[in-house]
Amino acid sequence: MEAVTERHFFHHGAPRPATTKTALRAIEREKLDCQWCQIRAFPNHKQYPITIVNEFDDEVIPPNFRFLQHSKLGHGVQAAEDSFRSGCECEDEEECQYKGCLCLQEQEDDSDDEGEARKKAYMYHMHGAKAGLLRSKFLSSTRPIYECHGGCACDVSCPNRVVERGRQVPLQIFRTEKTGWGVRSLLDIRRGQFVDNYIGEIITPQEAQRRRNTSNFAQQKDVYLFALDKFTDENSPDMRLQGPPLEIDGEFMSGPTRFINHSCEPNLRIFARVGDHADKHIHDLAFFALRDIPRGEQLTFDYVDGVSEDAADAKDKSKQGDMVPCLCGSKNCRQFLW
Repeated sequence: MEAVTERHFFHHGAPRPATTKTALRAIEREKLDCQWCQIRAFPNHKQYPITIVNEFDDEVIPPNFRFLQHSKLGHGVQAAEDSFRSGCECEDEEECQYKGCLCLQEQEDDSDDEGEARKKAYMYHMHGAKAGLLRSKFLSSTRPIYECHGGCACDVSCPNRVVERGRQVPLQIFRTEKTGWGVRSLLDIRRGQFVDNYIGEIITPQEAQRRRNTSNFAQQKDVYLFALDKFTDENSPDMRLQGPPLEIDGEFMSGPTRFINHSCEPNLRIFARVGDHADKHIHDLAFFALRDIPRGEQLTFDYVDGVSEDAADAKDKSKQGDMVPCLCGSKNCRQFLW
């Protein structure tokens, strides 16, 4: 790690005067490929920095890995055209939740009494000490999160724009003793708090399969591929949601969450998050804390959360020979992933 740091600061972290245009261009090219510069370019870096430490060995983050601030659309993947985009025009929280907010149109009613006005509440606490935290009833579910977004009349302070505001936790990528790189927070995280998104290159299902086929370890490739299948429905009026879903590949370009390890008893869960409904096919994958997490504790999520076939296969001795062993070490470890 020290050698990498020295090379970085020797060239442009604390730059020496470049005497020629060629030297200047070389430095600029190096900045584009430099992981430290990519991290420092994040708009929230000063307030919520990402750091990297290794106290176990001489391994470094793979040199061909690139830190991204947002997911990149791969070949053949397109966002919705502007003519299909829309946002709410609500003036306040009351109007938004009771009078038909466009952003909450597909969210289930939050009322058990048929006599009450049908309320579509934000999935977050709006006021007080818990403001911005995901409500318990949603945290224990797998329901998608519908948020306001940049196309809405509200501003960034809207209580329904938690993921929209981005990561507000300082994260540290660190070398673990047994499971490669891991991630921890340098501050306490509260139950229901948004941590960050899983990002990467969004690719077609055909390209995802091609990458699995050409990977040296197809099962290992699945660690980095996440299907955007929350809204996949062969009967959907949106043709983009009818067939095999798009996938996010975070192996070679992603954010710090790419380095979060698996646990059979995780402290995080991924939720599908929708901003503009026209982009449901490329919805966000947002990490939220399942419980209070003290600073320094490794962040984990269940790689097969909700995939019952993989959980069942892990208990089938006849299938364990071809499965990836689990190294999480938790009390209720399933011993195998998939």
